Amino acid sequence: MPPDLPSLLLRLVILLLLSQAEARSFVVDRQHDRFLLDGVPFRYISGSLHYFRVPRVLWADRLLKMKMSGLNAVQFYVPWNYHEPEPGIYNFNGSRDLTAFLNEAAKANLLVILRPGPYICAEWEMGGLPSWLLRNRDIHLRTSDPADNVTRIFSLLREYEPHGPLVNSEYYTGWLDYWGQNHSTRSTPAVARGLERILKLGASVNMYMFHGGTNFGYWNGADDKGYFLPITTSYDYDAPISEAGDPTPKLFAIQNVISKFQEIPLGPLPPPSPKMKLGPLTMSLDGNLLSFLDFLCPEGPIHSVLPLTFEAVKLDRGFMLYRTYMTYTVSEPTPLWVPNNGIHDRAYVMVDGVLKGILERSLKEELYLTGKVGTRLDILLENMGRLSFGSNHSDFKGLLEPPLLGQTVLTGWMMFPLKVDKLVKWWIPLQLMKRAQPQAPSVPAFYSAKFPALGLLGDTFLYLPGWTKGQVWINGFNLGRYWTMRGPQQTLYVPRPLLFGSSINKITLLELEDVPHDPQIQFLDKPILNSTLHWGYNYLLSEPQGSYEPIELSGH
Repeated sequence: MPPDLPSLLLRLVILLLLSQAEARSFVVDRQHDRFLLDGVPFRYISGSLHYFRVPRVLWADRLLKMKMSGLNAVQFYVPWNYHEPEPGIYNFNGSRDLTAFLNEAAKANLLVILRPGPYICAEWEMGGLPSWLLRNRDIHLRTSDPADNVTRIFSLLREYEPHGPLVNSEYYTGWLDYWGQNHSTRSTPAVARGLERILKLGASVNMYMFHGGTNFGYWNGADDKGYFLPITTSYDYDAPISEAGDPTPKLFAIQNVISKFQEIPLGPLPPPSPKMKLGPLTMSLDGNLLSFLDFLCPEGPIHSVLPLTFEAVKLDRGFMLYRTYMTYTVSEPTPLWVPNNGIHDRAYVMVDGVLKGILERSLKEELYLTGKVGTRLDILLENMGRLSFGSNHSDFKGLLEPPLLGQTVLTGWMMFPLKVDKLVKWWIPLQLMKRAQPQAPSVPAFYSAKFPALGLLGDTFLYLPGWTKGQVWINGFNLGRYWTMRGPQQTLYVPRPLLFGSSINKITLLELEDVPHDPQIQFLDKPILNSTLHWGYNYLLSEPQGSYEPIELSGH
């Protein structure tokens, strides 16, 4: 087993606080149903904020707003996979600098409730567990003694523990969003009423989330509700502090409730950050993904008779291309399918470089192909985020079963683990690659645009009207996924620190499915988080595949 990261983190925190701990104490006074801080009765009013969902330069701003709202503590997780990308290799630099975040919390005069894991859930990729654990296919994840999760509400707590302080560790201010469902909200009056009842009981409370932030890059998790539900890039959570760090009416209602029980810091909350509008901007085609294959996978392919998973080739997140060639002629349209729901999570099927269709996890679909001997079959597999909770859900990615063409198993595969982020970040050989640019656009493909932001610099929200699904980078930083055609999230939050005020900015898209006739983008000064096209899905219940027809029911 790898070194125990949670123990390492706890030792680090203890060392950091030793110099300040001489006269400090924290006691659970069970006899009087309370906490004692430095010998004085104490009740914490806390909020959750995840440093890994907020750029480092914005930590101080978010923590100050929490303090000014009346909180005296901040609660946060430590995701194991964020800090140990490979066994024994640790990263606590930049936005992963846990010590720096603890120091910022101390500067804001907030106590810290640390939840180091190793498992955190948090709607985060694999619940914080590193995907390299799955290189052992027989591993049993997230297993525990069921006798441990015994109390859920205060009445049951008192039955098992007659004395001790009352605590609500996760009082929900909102809820998360899934692709294809409505943006979740919780009404401000309901949140305020519930909080007031908790505080009247003398209980301590942590509000989850007080500031949600963003699932940048590929860090979103997913849920299994009998079918696969990936979580959106936005983790706004309808929280008191918005995804862009702005106070909301919910925050002021919470502040008003807290003021009835303890003093609120003097002075106004910082105002909303400046917002920028820009565009529309026209995106230019850089070339399709297949033409960049030598740059995306410079080591060349991995060969195998049957397809291998992401974990088997040590690819954590992102994309992998599977390639084989037809060994016989298929003149009549024949179904391509993968048994046992073996597509994890979304497959873009191309024949001789032309996108023919998409197969998706948990959905019953049919895709019919024809081809001659030697026809090239490419399947681009997208990892949409590993399951973040559930006992022993080992969420392997890629092709978990060999695809079948009709009833014939396809063999002789080449796997290309794609280093998309490195290509976009450096993009040095762009002019050389343009020689491979196709005569006509074909997807998946890269598009880019350059723009100045002089005199306009501020937080902004990238809007992609007419684009379908893909990934976005701003100046080499991976903003995350967009899925305009499914929703609910229609804009991606772009923090001001990612933009260059004194030089040219560059935006890059990897569009996976379809490009609008007029390939433009815009930067808006307000987010659009609740614009979902509702579709009827025929979920995968049995084999072989049945039919799948998306039906647009309504949009708003």
